Amino acid sequence: MNPFGTFIQLLVDGLAQGSIYGALALAIVLVNQATGLVNFAQGGMAVLGSYIGLTIGNLLIPGVGSTLGVVLGIVAAVIASLALGGVVERFVMRRFERAEEDTKVVATIGLLTLITGLVGLIWGFNPTPYPFFFGGSESLRIGDVSISVWSIVTFTTIVALMVVLQILFRGTKFGLGMRAVADNAPSAALAGIRVGGLRMAGWGLAAALGTVAAILLASKSQLTPNNFDGILVYALAAVVIGGLDSPIGAVVAALGITILESLAAAYIPWIGHDLKVVVPFVLVFVVLIIRPQGLFGRRAVVRV
Repeated sequence: MNPFGTFIQLLVDGLAQGSIYGALALAIVLVNQATGLVNFAQGGMAVLGSYIGLTIGNLLIPGVGSTLGVVLGIVAAVIASLALGGVVERFVMRRFERAEEDTKVVATIGLLTLITGLVGLIWGFNPTPYPFFFGGSESLRIGDVSISVWSIVTFTTIVALMVVLQILFRGTKFGLGMRAVADNAPSAALAGIRVGGLRMAGWGLAAALGTVAAILLASKSQLTPNNFDGILVYALAAVVIGGLDSPIGAVVAALGITILESLAAAYIPWIGHDLKVVVPFVLVFVVLIIRPQGLFGRRAVVRV
């Protein structure tokens, strides 16, 4: 492959992998917009929803066929995740409503550990193939560049979700209500906003969004209880760089992280594939110094 083809291939691969990071980052932004909290259990909830969809899909495939069975399994996974997110917010996180922020974060970390353990106990820790319409090996070839069908579907799906969430946050009463609750829940309640309902909805939508990302990831590789453990780090980095209140910023940052990481590994000899993981942390460090609210985030204004 010629140098230009290699460069384009790195960009394509970076966009595909960054789409997964972006999807989980979108889910983190969604919970933050509803509650003002960073949810470290997001990856575990996504994997749990995926396993539920996998189980239901496998049960249905013999009777309705593979295509319809997979579709119904995905629908079931999204619905189950919506319910799971709402239940977790109502019966777990609401218990910590008056707690310190550090306590809430520790609670989400404990929730991640619990969910991962339960998934492993029920379904085992061995990798499980996820039935889908396409596999990670199917690809299209344009000149010297190979673009997998998985990359196209994943990137298109995440961009569509990003646009929908951006419209939701900026242009709908529901999204504005979520932002009001995250900024000042007592004032929002006095204004007649149903704080508890919006928080439940935010957690449910975030869980469903994370499940979509987990299913896309599993369709390329395989499903395991700790699928998102490493990806969560990149998603958090994308949220910090892009901004906690910006869906577009989170996705753009996720794509930028993976592209820069791929290029650094290929073109900077002393980094290579072993040290490329330092790239997102360096970016986070620089952004926190220059623009703490993130590249696309809003600066907080405090009136005294």
